[in-house]
Amino acid sequence: MGTQQSRETGEHTSGGTGRRALLGAAVLGAGASVLGLSGTARAAGGAARHGGGLRSLPVPTIIGHRGASGYRPEHTFGSYQLALDLGADIVEAGDLVPTRDGHLVCRHEPEIGGTTDVADHPEFADRRTTKTLDGVPTTGWFTEDFTLAELKTLRAIERIPANRPHNTLYNGRWEIPTFEEVLKWQDEQTRKRGKQVWIYPETKHPTYFRKLGLGLEERVAKLLHRHGKDKRTSPVILQSFEPTSIQRLNKLVDNPLVVLLSSANSRPYDFVEAGDPRTVADLITPKGLREIAGYAQGIGPTLDLVIPKDASGNLTKPTTLVADAHKVGLILHPYTMRNENPFLPTSFRKGSDPDGYGDAFGAFRTYFATGIDGVFTDNPDTGLLAREDFVNG
Repeated sequence: MGTQQSRETGEHTSGGTGRRALLGAAVLGAGASVLGLSGTARAAGGAARHGGGLRSLPVPTIIGHRGASGYRPEHTFGSYQLALDLGADIVEAGDLVPTRDGHLVCRHEPEIGGTTDVADHPEFADRRTTKTLDGVPTTGWFTEDFTLAELKTLRAIERIPANRPHNTLYNGRWEIPTFEEVLKWQDEQTRKRGKQVWIYPETKHPTYFRKLGLGLEERVAKLLHRHGKDKRTSPVILQSFEPTSIQRLNKLVDNPLVVLLSSANSRPYDFVEAGDPRTVADLITPKGLREIAGYAQGIGPTLDLVIPKDASGNLTKPTTLVADAHKVGLILHPYTMRNENPFLPTSFRKGSDPDGYGDAFGAFRTYFATGIDGVFTDNPDTGLLAREDFVNG
């Protein structure tokens, strides 16, 4: 998992989220035809589509994490497009970081040495540097040191080739998308598919960028205003690991908002900067959750906050987080389910190959049983089949 900003290893009331649709009414959408899902699941899904905004989403919701990043390099239109083709209910497009000239682009981190071919560009060799990113010295190339025109000369590559050697086939195929391009793509895909496409962008390292004079929230709000997607019922959910970023967005737009939560002993970096001693453990108490519910509609906890692991990596007893969050009207979209062995709880692994698949279906089933409202996954097709099993089982 690393830092709180990394996800590795709507009304402002409980009624506004439309959260508690019956699991039996979960919808499988476009994925039903792609995956050949049962008529029972498709029929059940029809009953779930009522109201607007978050009310129109199936439960549990399958969120394509950085697209379909289990099969294509993350945060590319190739990855986003495949997530829709596989039937994802929402596409996480994208993690938002700024360029030197103030444009928002989609990269998991501002450091792009591991996700682009920038190292192969001799004209940018002198841009390689070391910066302190949320208190951590980080060496590489950073989006804020490039203009958008310069970034558009780069191409995306697979971030974890040891786990996904098959994804390296697509290295160099796609450029870095801008957030505005994503918003236009969302409209285009909605028209093409005859079904509303949802996206789930994240503000990355907002305190870091605000100190550089590159505030993220105002830029996000400006684009959402421009494209008419800043309303409570707009198909854009905004998320951040920094609660103050969500609070700032709450004053700028009416979109559904989600606070991301890393490990229990971690501190959001805006808390670190402000001298706030609270940790994530404080935020997931009933008091902390009530506070979050005052300005957000949901939380995005790491899966370990839902079901902790023991020292051997096996799942233990679920916490009360799901029930506690639901009591104050918050939805839960935990992260991140992946099919490969290293990312699964120990008891769900099969063999030792780092790119081999384990029992992902068993893991999905266990997490769904806690009552979560959805999950981020690199493998949306697996998530959809797992949901069908769970709903109809």
